[in-house]
Amino acid sequence: MTSPEPELRPGAQLASTVCATKVVVVRAPAQGGPVIACGGSPMAAAAGKPAKPAAPSGGAANATLVGKRYVDEAGTVELLCVSSGAGELTCDGAPMTIKAAKPLPASD
Repeated sequence: MTSPEPELRPGAQLASTVCATKVVVVRAPAQGGPVIACGGSPMAAAAGKPAKPAAPSGGAANATLVGKRYVDEAGTVELLCVSSGAGELTCDGAPMTIKAAKPLPASD
């Protein structure tokens, strides 16, 4: 029996089932829940007992970095990585990218 998809709401913690990646949801859509996956496998609620990690799909170049914010293409989902891992974060099958920092205003 598989567990239901974790609810995406700000503050929710998700953990990868294939590597050590853990994230906190910063922004999520009000309606509908996209499927957040890491290493090719859907993420689960971090409160549960950790599953035995399997080998994540993808290479080391796609590893998740601690302290970075990841966003989907539309900018509706934002995740903060709190524990790095070897898997790549995806939202509904599309790779998530690291959120760029906002430039500071010039102080002339």
